[in-house]
Amino acid sequence: MEASRATGTDMDTGLRARLVDVGVELVAQEGVQALTLREIARRAGVSHGAPRRYFPTHLELLSAIARRGFDELGARATAAVGDGDAPPRAQLTGLGRAYLEFALGNRGMYELMFRHDLLESGHLGLRDTSLPLFGRLVELVGQVRPDADARLVAGTLWAGLHGIAQLWGWGSLQLATGADDFAPLLGSVLDAHLGPEGV
Repeated sequence: MEASRATGTDMDTGLRARLVDVGVELVAQEGVQALTLREIARRAGVSHGAPRRYFPTHLELLSAIARRGFDELGARATAAVGDGDAPPRAQLTGLGRAYLEFALGNRGMYELMFRHDLLESGHLGLRDTSLPLFGRLVELVGQVRPDADARLVAGTLWAGLHGIAQLWGWGSLQLATGADDFAPLLGSVLDAHLGPEGV
């Protein structure tokens, strides 16, 4: 009896993870608009009502998929910052580059992660997933700009990075600036919020 109960639990956990895996694949291939419960169920090989057993609302399934994106972004950010021995400005440059590379390489996931309706639903926990990354940004900004309100500067820096990601993804910044790499734009937004490097 115990063995069959454990097997059923394992199957439930496996199917829940499979639904999220399928959603991650689907958003990468076809974008946010493709993330319907019916299509995720079809690709997972289950009935169209099955996802509701694990995710009572569509938003909860989308949130679970977006959480995978935040986990990946967090892992990339941790790798970019390294062991923390580099100067704070260099760590911020690495963090900014990792953020932009993720955003531009995972446009569907990036769009999903910052959907207002998902972030606004506090019980889904996405804000809690993203806060440690923002906290690291605040900490590094505070080291570079001890004279400023680090949280405000970090917020405007993040807004600048988000703007670069969106406008570069649309092709607008390349057209407007003639740039073929976002690195100079990243340097410029860091200078604007942190002051010129080495000053």
